[in-house]
Amino acid sequence: MKNVLEKFTGACAGRRGRWVTLAVWILAVAVLSAVFPNVNKVTDNSAANLPASAMSARAEKVAEKQFPDAGTPLLIAWYREGGLTQQDYGTIAKLYGDLKKNPLPAQSFIPPYEKMPPQALGGQASKDGTTMVTPVFMEKSAGTDELADNLKELKKRVTSLESKAVLNKKLADTGLHVRFTGPAGISTDAVSLFSKADITLLISTVLLVLVLLIVLYRSPILALVPLIGVVFAYGAIGPILGFLAKEGIITVDSQATSIMTVLLFGAGTDYCLFLVSKYRECLLEEEDKIKALHTAIRHSGGAIMVSAITVVLSLFTLLFAHYGTYQRFAVPFSLAIFIMGIAALTLLPALLSILGRASFFPFIPRTEQMARALEAKKGKKIRRHAAHGKWSRKVGEAVTRKPWLIIVLSVIILGGLASFAPKIAYTQNLIESFPKDMPSREGYEIIADHFSPGELAPVQVIANTEGKGANVKAALEKLPFVDTVTGPQYGKKNKQYESYNVRLKDNPYSEKAIQSIPMIQKQLQKAGLSKNQIWIGGVTSSLYDTAKVTERDMKVIVPSVIFIIAILLLLYLRSLVAMVYLIVTVLLSYVAALGAGWLLIHYGLGISAIQDLIPLYAFVFLVALGEDYNIFMISGIWKNKQHLPHRRAIALGVTETGAVITSAGLILAGTFAVLTVLPIQILVQFGIVTAIGVLLDTFVVRPLLVPAITTVLGRYAFWPGKLFAKAEPVKSED
Repeated sequence: MKNVLEKFTGACAGRRGRWVTLAVWILAVAVLSAVFPNVNKVTDNSAANLPASAMSARAEKVAEKQFPDAGTPLLIAWYREGGLTQQDYGTIAKLYGDLKKNPLPAQSFIPPYEKMPPQALGGQASKDGTTMVTPVFMEKSAGTDELADNLKELKKRVTSLESKAVLNKKLADTGLHVRFTGPAGISTDAVSLFSKADITLLISTVLLVLVLLIVLYRSPILALVPLIGVVFAYGAIGPILGFLAKEGIITVDSQATSIMTVLLFGAGTDYCLFLVSKYRECLLEEEDKIKALHTAIRHSGGAIMVSAITVVLSLFTLLFAHYGTYQRFAVPFSLAIFIMGIAALTLLPALLSILGRASFFPFIPRTEQMARALEAKKGKKIRRHAAHGKWSRKVGEAVTRKPWLIIVLSVIILGGLASFAPKIAYTQNLIESFPKDMPSREGYEIIADHFSPGELAPVQVIANTEGKGANVKAALEKLPFVDTVTGPQYGKKNKQYESYNVRLKDNPYSEKAIQSIPMIQKQLQKAGLSKNQIWIGGVTSSLYDTAKVTERDMKVIVPSVIFIIAILLLLYLRSLVAMVYLIVTVLLSYVAALGAGWLLIHYGLGISAIQDLIPLYAFVFLVALGEDYNIFMISGIWKNKQHLPHRRAIALGVTETGAVITSAGLILAGTFAVLTVLPIQILVQFGIVTAIGVLLDTFVVRPLLVPAITTVLGRYAFWPGKLFAKAEPVKSED
């Protein structure tokens, strides 16, 4: 397999093959872009996140059959600091009169506010008279894009009755304020944030990678070469995903495309650098640029392929998830890395073959003979370029000279940070992930300040009483966390079905409210209803189901990723011992990243809890990408061990890979850190944790901990592979 890869990649870099390879990539991207839509045009942000078996999903189906008038509430918060006026109530009545005559396309039901005089409307305002909340129910089948269009139309109708300022002026300003919130408003704002983030993210990522490459390699041409490879890969991935999404084979949302951009530029640039660094090293020894490139491919091609396969298969395990967001990540992320891996082994060698030594201008690597010839021609001394930096050599020597000290210090650092991980507080509160000036968040805060927080999204309780006379309302009202219960509304097809709106005292997105869902179920069972006669729906119930589903996904995906990586490491290194300590060190680094992320997010930024999706997001990325660096570094040690003593092989392996992995780690961490500039807390938190994890892998695990462990283990690091049998005892080196 390895020989086949070397021959194929070598052919792509040949004197003829390089032009054919470049032409094939240009043609492929052009055809794909012309024939298939880009993925950004076919994203679906309304796909269900929960399986059909989830309680809230089943409640939604029952509600559609028995209570068809119900829908997703879009809440309009009307607020005036000094108190709502008669004119304000008149505006509300006019708006609902207009909605009655000319319903919104997705509108399912509205209360008859147009028939109510101002005095009656005032009776539904808050106690201080400053706030009123009016709902517009939207069809439950309406997608997020459809809801966004309806909301846009609704805003036009409001501004036709009032000035545009009522929608966006600061709440501290005088006059009437109108904000749209509730489940429909919140989901629309969430999608809007992600869609606006795409361009910002792409531009920021490209600029960051370009700047880092120029700073690290001091060559404008070399900075562009990896980016060209990534751009070509991106040009192929977008249409392929667009085709798959258009045909209904997969579903892609805006969140997936945002993170995919970061992943592609970060990991893709890393793969390119692995080959580029080896090529530069070979050019110092070989005058023929094609031969030098073939040597570089022979030494790094296998590691790049195994690294890419590791990440592809690890990300593909997300298909095993039941939670929709996780599952929708699997194909885009896996495909992105797969195509990027192909680009790194075909297009990149072709580009390097075409450019040759000029890729590194103005610091061109030359053999000693070439340097002397140039000196003779110019009549002056020219600067020599070392294959490896002084720091890499010093680190390589240090880890083999004092391995136990390195191990103890590394474990103290990682273990100390990891000790904060159990202290992390998690939340599913979507509202807190929004910017403070986001309309739906402002609307929610208006409601929370002047009404019960549960007004925002009541819990829907449906019970099939089967004529047993169970007093559902009385049972619900006994619960201490319930504010009010309205209903019953009787089923359209079966009058024994009763629906109640339960308004909680707590924020419906809070952990306290979420944990009330099983209590509601138990209370109704005490009232004489069986479990299969009770359905609990609404946002809070969905969040409860989400917690259960994501907990299940964590238990399935984590061992799946570990198993896949273990098998790949075992096949590549032929060492059971190395497989174990490489996985253990990356897992320790992952937990340390969570702990360090919590320190920064909680104590540094003052955020009380992190989004509960972060641990699994970070796990898949950090464990897979962390093993990338280990594979590249450890493969160098394994190759060196075939002809060098144990400690010398390790020191040289660290020296050879030190600079490139440090550069790659900085770039990958930087691309994930770009997420922190976005106004979306879940991406900010994910970016922080992942960037920290990459830096820990880059500066602690890869250069220090792993080589030190390999040194201490001696020949047993290779057990039971061929190198174990060939290796001499460690003592013989001293």
